[in-house]
Parts: sequence; structure tokens; C-alpha cells
Amino acid sequence: MKFLIVGLGNIGKEYEDTRHNIGFTILDYIGKKEDFSFKTDRLADVGQWKFKGRTMILIKPSTYMNLSGKAVNYWMQQEKIAIENVLVVTDDIALPFGTIRLRAKGSDGGHNGLKSINEVLGTSEYARLRFGVGNDFPKGRQAEYVLSKWSDEQFAALPERLDKCKALVESFVSIGVARTMSLFNNQ
Repeated sequence: MKFLIVGLGNIGKEYEDTRHNIGFTILDYIGKKEDFSFKTDRLADVGQWKFKGRTMILIKPSTYMNLSGKAVNYWMQQEKIAIENVLVVTDDIALPFGTIRLRAKGSDGGHNGLKSINEVLGTSEYARLRFGVGNDFPKGRQAEYVLSKWSDEQFAALPERLDKCKALVESFVSIGVARTMSLFNNQ
């Protein structure tokens, strides 16, 4: 069984360790823990991880957030991965910092990366791991907030949250989206 795990973010030094790049951060964390690296390939940096007999293709799109759908579609076709085996990891300002939510489908919620994926795939029927980044910003300053670095307090709390995200990904590929939602969404 093959799975596509997509971490949303933007390429470039200026975006490293920003709230909007939590998808990249989570995939990098998994790579460090499982001792695999990412290689630059077509439309994305790509890593591979085997867990309990399942193969995961992990991608960090190099298309920038607004064109993420292009990379997702390419790698789904390239690796022949069904939509039900796709998990997109993204930031979410509607959730308090560190809250993680798994959804089997849903709207883009104004997120440009999800909007691009929905448009290119022609559906929103794919799983997404939403990582809460909070919404502590003045009206009209959303972009500035998500593209800024974590506060010291948030940065210190990240490792524990990243562990939970890794466990959620393992659960998703092992027991599926429904059972994983019931295990993780109320923590």
C-alpha cells in the first residue's frame, strides 16, 4: 500500500520556521526521527518512508503555496496513489496553537494551498491534518502573522506537538482516517 503525505509550505530561507510552513516542519521532523532525507525532484522535495509494510511518499512542494495542487497531482499520478491514501498537512489559524485536527475532507477555509489542491484535483475529498497556529493578530494582518516565526513559547512547545503529528501519520496509514480521527481529535 502506498500513501502520499504532503506537507504544505513555501520554499526559501525567509519562510523557514514560520507558522505557514508547519507542513514542511512536520515532514522534516519525521525525516529526522526515521533517518531519511528529502531529495529535490519534479515539483517537490521528496522522501520515502516505510512503516508497517506501507510505503509513504512524502513531498514538500517546491511550487510555492498557491500552486501546491500541481505537485500533489503530479505525485499522485507518478506513484499511482489513490485520493483516499493522500494526507495533506497544513497550518490552520482557526485552531489554537498546537491543536491538531484530522479531517477526511473539507473546504479550503481560505487557505491558498488547499484551494490550489481542490482546484487541480477537482475535489476536496482528501484527508488533511490541520495544525493550529492560533489567530493572535490584528484585523487585516493575517498574512503577516502566518508568515512570521513562532514565538519563543510556541517554539519550545513544538517538539511535543510534532511527536503527536508523527503518531497521527502512522495511525492514518495503519488504521485509516475514521479511526485515527477518533483517537487524535479530542486530545
